[in-house]
Amino acid sequence: MVRRKNIRLRGKVSLSKYFQKFEENDSVAVKREISVNASFPKRLQGRTGVVKGKKGKAYIIKLKDQAKEKEFLIQPIHLKKIVSINSK
Repeated sequence: MVRRKNIRLRGKVSLSKYFQKFEENDSVAVKREISVNASFPKRLQGRTGVVKGKKGKAYIIKLKDQAKEKEFLIQPIHLKKIVSINSK
């Protein structure tokens, strides 16, 4: 897990990431933005989940935490959209 940003990116927040939009059932990966306080546990870094809805500015993400399915409220700056290939 990365603990520092590159010196040229330190303190900067990408506005396009902050205002990105997701639809229901989109696959997303959790990638903590270090310069913004995260309101979810560090152990979720790198996990993938599904968007179930929106609550205020945050998205409801359904993740598998250990053996249980859980829902977390995560801001869009900490999310990255994943393009899933459906094989038939």
